[in-house]
Amino acid sequence: MRLCAGLDVSSFDMNVCVINQEGAIVARFTVSNDYPGAAELKDRLIHLSLSENATSLKIGLEATSVYSFHPSMYLHHDDELKAYETQVFVINPRQVANFKKSYADMNKTDDIDAFVIADYVRFGRNQMSIVKESQYVALQQLTRARYHLIKGLTREKQHFLQHLTYKFSAFKDEVNSSVFGAAMTELFSEKFSLEELAELPLEDLAAYLREKGRNRFPDAEVVASSIKKAVSESYRPDRVVEDSVDVLLATSIELIRSYQLQIKELDKSITRIMTGLTQTVETIPGIGPVFAAGILAEIGQVDRFEDESKIAKYAGLYWRKRQSGRFIAEDTSLSRQGNQYLRYYLVEAANSVRRQVPEYHDYYKKKYHEVPKHQHKRALVLTARKLVRLVDALLRNHQIFTPDRGVEI
Repeated sequence: MRLCAGLDVSSFDMNVCVINQEGAIVARFTVSNDYPGAAELKDRLIHLSLSENATSLKIGLEATSVYSFHPSMYLHHDDELKAYETQVFVINPRQVANFKKSYADMNKTDDIDAFVIADYVRFGRNQMSIVKESQYVALQQLTRARYHLIKGLTREKQHFLQHLTYKFSAFKDEVNSSVFGAAMTELFSEKFSLEELAELPLEDLAAYLREKGRNRFPDAEVVASSIKKAVSESYRPDRVVEDSVDVLLATSIELIRSYQLQIKELDKSITRIMTGLTQTVETIPGIGPVFAAGILAEIGQVDRFEDESKIAKYAGLYWRKRQSGRFIAEDTSLSRQGNQYLRYYLVEAANSVRRQVPEYHDYYKKKYHEVPKHQHKRALVLTARKLVRLVDALLRNHQIFTPDRGVEI
């Protein structure tokens, strides 16, 4: 006998529906969504398993952000439940919603939702949603936080450049140096006016750049000269406007430095977790610690997936077929329903790998020239799809990437 339990989770409670393998309801009840409630849920599931002579227990709940995290981890790691061959599945709400459409005229209530989740699990449509092990969950929290910090850093740099144009209109065209280097950010933090920079002797400006750049400016005089030239070609904003822009530039610089510091701290924590994981993804040329951590964090233990096609679908790297009668559409759009983080890391990794691995470089070029439009984007996504097969093979077979023989994929 197999029992299936569906949990409709909210911030306050969990509505539970337990059915047997024939689909008959065995029990319905509600517990609070906290530690005592989870303990009560466990005890009642064990009691039901004993009374029904169950040989296995499957528990399903929707991925409802932080609300489903704690109960899923509690139930997954409980030793008493493991005695009943318990499996816990965290399911995409969209999949449950689509499954619910097969029922005619069904209302939207918590009790009904719990039953639908239990029935979804009973039909076995949940092979790739089993809960991740703790180290992958921890890694995922860190890599996703890093992802959002990088997005914030990029956005703040764009704001900085926009403000800079108001103050120093010719800077980007004339100065051949990183705007965000240590010396340049210090220069803008000092709130020099354009007139002050114009009057500053070239030798003093070059010495300033060398000092703030910690002597990493081999051509400080050339950069100083280009700054002076940019000053002479820039518009002179009103003093009130220039003062306000100086405040915005200084604020942006502080935010950028804060982002960079936080990213550095996250990288240390990510490195510590990665050290304890057995993985060979980093042996692929072009995949460094950042991409490897992001891919592993989202995939988790590779055995959660039946094969590489399931990983690709989980990442949203697949195209829906459109066919009616004898008509088969050739131009179909990429699915956008998968894990956006995994898709991001796979696509970015593919862009790096194709620059270093000849096989992937040739594959990218071939796909690039197959179509007249969206060439780079299409070729890159297809290369990422090819990379999925390699990543799956390395993780599943514990292989190290070797360009001479590669892996069987």
